[in-house]
Amino acid sequence: MTPQRILETIVEAHDNHRRTALCAIVATRGSTPQPAGILVCVDEAATMFGSLGGGCVEADVRRRAHQQLSKTHGELLTFKLDADFGYDDGMICGGQMDIAVCPIAPVQNIEPYRIALAALKTGEAVLPIRIQSKDQELMYRIHIETTPKLFIAGAGHISRVFARLALSLGFDVHVIDDRADYANENRFPPPMQTYVGDIATILKKQPLDPTAYVVIVTRGHKHDEAALEAVLESKAKYIGMIGSRRKIHVIFGDLKHKGVSEESLARVHAPIGLDIGAVTSDEIGVSIMAELIQVRRKTHHKSIEGPFPYPSEST
Repeated sequence: MTPQRILETIVEAHDNHRRTALCAIVATRGSTPQPAGILVCVDEAATMFGSLGGGCVEADVRRRAHQQLSKTHGELLTFKLDADFGYDDGMICGGQMDIAVCPIAPVQNIEPYRIALAALKTGEAVLPIRIQSKDQELMYRIHIETTPKLFIAGAGHISRVFARLALSLGFDVHVIDDRADYANENRFPPPMQTYVGDIATILKKQPLDPTAYVVIVTRGHKHDEAALEAVLESKAKYIGMIGSRRKIHVIFGDLKHKGVSEESLARVHAPIGLDIGAVTSDEIGVSIMAELIQVRRKTHHKSIEGPFPYPSEST
């Protein structure tokens, strides 16, 4: 579950007069199953939305967060991941995690969560949280990445495999094709979105900002070239196109003849995907997804600031 969806779950529960607790990894030491910045939430039914990596820690956080729901202040929990603390189920990492648990009551001010959700529509959000630690109140600031948007040009077999992988890995998936029997909810069920029409025309209308990824896997040379030409001047973070080296050479040659610069073409990942010797549709889908993850995680993301005394003089 994406951080955006977790914040939406908290706001929806608050608006319906239900309690939740936000749980955030605010610090790690040594080897841990998840890094700082990971968010989950727990509701009145003790259901956890999101994952801290599974195992005993996740179960313990869920239990203790549920116990905190009736309280008015957050708490910092420290987990030492070794057998001495009972975490001996095969997940002995040897590190430590500090997890802030912040109960959110229906009468509580939810505005910081609404502000963070609004900010995520265009970029990074910063969510301030407060906890009680011993005899003082502390504040952390959590930097949350916007959900990356993925636009897939072409709705064939590779797209179907790849789209499901991307959805499970936190991408907002949009699939475009000119064939209604391919781009539809039966093949790409919600929350994936499908568009039917001229692929290049639809791509030109999309918000291809620096959070966007474009994967071109249409059924033919002509459609690939038109789709690529439509997105080359966009600000998309990633543009990739499937095809043999010969096909790519021909398409690049056509676009150069139209005046497209070498610099623009150098942005394109083609042939698409990491070279893992993929052959089947499933394997090709995995290789494309691996390349997107590589690009997404290449830039270091600052996830946590703090703790600061509350009220913080640095705010």
